[in-house]
Amino acid sequence: MKKLIEYGRDDHPEDEDSDKVQSAWAVAILDDCPDCGDVRVEVTLEEVGRAGYGQVAHFAPGGARRLREALDRALKDLGE
Repeated sequence: MKKLIEYGRDDHPEDEDSDKVQSAWAVAILDDCPDCGDVRVEVTLEEVGRAGYGQVAHFAPGGARRLREALDRALKDLGE
C-alpha cells in the first residue's frame, strides 16, 4: 500500500540566471518494507522536470516527528 498525502513545489522563482533550481516534494505513507516492521513516511525531493532523479527518504514515525519538529523550529525562527 502506498498513499500520497501531499505534493507541492517550492516558491523559488524560475529564473535562467539563478543557480537555484525549482524543487518539487511529495509526502506519502507506505507499508512495502518487510524488513522495517512498520509503516513508513516517504519524503521525496527532486528538481522540477526531473521526476525519478530526486532523493527519497523513508522515515519511521519517530524520524518523521523529528523532521516535523525541525521544520516547526525553523518556522518559529522566521517568526512564523
